[in-house]
Amino acid sequence: MILQGNQRGGSANLAQHLLKDENDHVELFDMRGFISDDLHGAFKEAYAASRATKAKQFLFSLSLNPPPSEKVPTEVFEETIDRVEHALGLAKQPRAIVFHEKEGRRHAHAVWSRIDPKEGKAVQLSFTKRKLMDISRELFLENGWQMPKGLARSELRDPRNFTLAQWQQAKRAKHDPKVLKAMFQECWAISDTQKALANALLERGVILARGDRRGFVAIDYKGEVFALAKWCGLKAKDLREKIVEPDNLPNVDEARSKVAETMQMRLAQLQTNGQAMIDERLSVLESKKQAMTNTHQKFRTELRARQQERWQSETHERQKRFAKGLRGILERVSGKRWRIERQNEIETLQATKRDQSERDKLIFTQLDERQLLQRRTSRLQSFGMSREKYFREELRDHQRFSKSKTLPSARPGRGISR
Repeated sequence: MILQGNQRGGSANLAQHLLKDENDHVELFDMRGFISDDLHGAFKEAYAASRATKAKQFLFSLSLNPPPSEKVPTEVFEETIDRVEHALGLAKQPRAIVFHEKEGRRHAHAVWSRIDPKEGKAVQLSFTKRKLMDISRELFLENGWQMPKGLARSELRDPRNFTLAQWQQAKRAKHDPKVLKAMFQECWAISDTQKALANALLERGVILARGDRRGFVAIDYKGEVFALAKWCGLKAKDLREKIVEPDNLPNVDEARSKVAETMQMRLAQLQTNGQAMIDERLSVLESKKQAMTNTHQKFRTELRARQQERWQSETHERQKRFAKGLRGILERVSGKRWRIERQNEIETLQATKRDQSERDKLIFTQLDERQLLQRRTSRLQSFGMSREKYFREELRDHQRFSKSKTLPSARPGRGISR
């Protein structure tokens, strides 16, 4: 499980981000130490407490991202958050936990208030990155997950990892940022000369050019400008060693004009033949996604209602074990009442774990369905996917998706006794 945490302010923006509806499902799982029972109110409390101190970054925000292929129970998320807060000295601080599901993946966020009301100052957080990496490695080993090479050894970190700015730029250009960065690095690796580099980029629809302020850049068919050093993971001097004749390169405006001249006819053909079909299919898949999300939410609501009804019934039965009047007094004297209380506590804990296990089972089944749909969407959005390969994989997943609707655990009420 990859753990990423940082100190921050901006409580209103953080609450809005954690609750925004671009996720398929958002669950405010737990609140501790706050008077308010909603996220905006809780973070306002943290901000108000920080006003008595000099702390500007009065929150600590942690994201927990399990391996994409693993189904991680809620209990593991809770244990991880407890381990993190003890390692960082936040065990007694107010805390909120939020679960997100998006594109068939489930991850969690935990946010602590750093303000200690007794001390009247913020909890000092030191070496958080190192501590989180140590805990992350332990989680991969304990759960038998495949550890990323970059986590096991920092020098083997994936060179395709990209910054927030690069991700935002790729998103604007409607490219997969990892695929895009890998493409630039591949072009650089296979090219010995400036001409070879320019040709390798051109084969992929990108033109090498001189940047106005960023040294050397690449222009794609949409006119988007990519800083070559950043996307290749190089220093400017490394580029200058290979690009020895910069005057032979067009500037940004010239490169864009060249793109317009050479790509206009090709783009028009692609737009006519393929893009309309892709957009239509994406629209259909988006409708299916929304319908699936609504259905999944309905099943979860029904499950929680049945669990609540069962919880009330079981609580009533446990309370009936206590005698009243004189017999109740005798039970207290004899110690029998203490044994009943202990038995009730154990059964309550078991019932809590049982209910969470049932909810996790339903969530995992729904995630499987959502991942199949997401794979179909991703193939349509992917860069350079051949039409033949697309339809072959589309047919295979359509068959799997149809079968998944008949899974017993996907229907409400399975495994729930009334």
